[in-house]
Amino acid sequence: MSATARRSRLPMILSVILAFYVLVLYGPVVLLPVFSFNDNIYAVFPLTQFTTKWYHQLTDNEAMLSALWASIKIAAASAVIATILGFLVAKAMTRYRVPAKNFFYAVFMLPLILPTIIKGASLLSFFRQYLDIPLSLWTIGAAHVTVTIPFAMLILIARLESFDRSLEEASADLGMNAWETAWRITLPLAMPGLIASLLLCFIVSFDEFMLAFFLSGSQPTLPIYMFGLLRFPESMPMMLALGSCILFFSIIAVTITEMLRLKRSEALL
Repeated sequence: MSATARRSRLPMILSVILAFYVLVLYGPVVLLPVFSFNDNIYAVFPLTQFTTKWYHQLTDNEAMLSALWASIKIAAASAVIATILGFLVAKAMTRYRVPAKNFFYAVFMLPLILPTIIKGASLLSFFRQYLDIPLSLWTIGAAHVTVTIPFAMLILIARLESFDRSLEEASADLGMNAWETAWRITLPLAMPGLIASLLLCFIVSFDEFMLAFFLSGSQPTLPIYMFGLLRFPESMPMMLALGSCILFFSIIAVTITEMLRLKRSEALL
């Protein structure tokens, strides 16, 4: 086979690999709502009968809904706090001369490489033995902030370095102080990064299991609650129904965010 023929077959091979990757990645996600409407406690083929009873049972399950609400509150608070702190750190890293900048950057990025089980055990010892704080949603939220700050920093540092700093310098030349410059120039230009940081931090916190496993008190988060239900096969359809609802609202949120981003980009142009 000639080199030209091999080169012509390469795009086809890459397309097959890409299709296989997408199938493996999103195939189970697509099947999630399919099995949630199936009248069978087991997620297997062939499908038996269409039903919505699992969704009705979900609305009556107060414990699961309470765990869902707890995860939403923790994820929202963690995302907001991590984004604010990440923005301040990113601003300092990109706009000012920070002594030992590389050292502090490595310290902030350390939670990304530490095993989660080590972080959970150490935070459990810190909260209970040194601070004598009872385990609750507050301890989980504090732990999630430490985990999500690096994600916010990475996104916001990249965003702050991507636009021209002379815009901020021009605003200072026109008489604006640092706060006015940040509010009228930096924040609007950094808004796509801020939105991306909020979404990513929310997802990381909402999906986090190991830290919540170590630090949860009497009220579990949704991953902890669902982990406890894995022992009962009859609860699986309700989890599939809940997962389908979360998937639906996630698609809506991402779609709205992307529409707002495109609209804002057109306005800036």
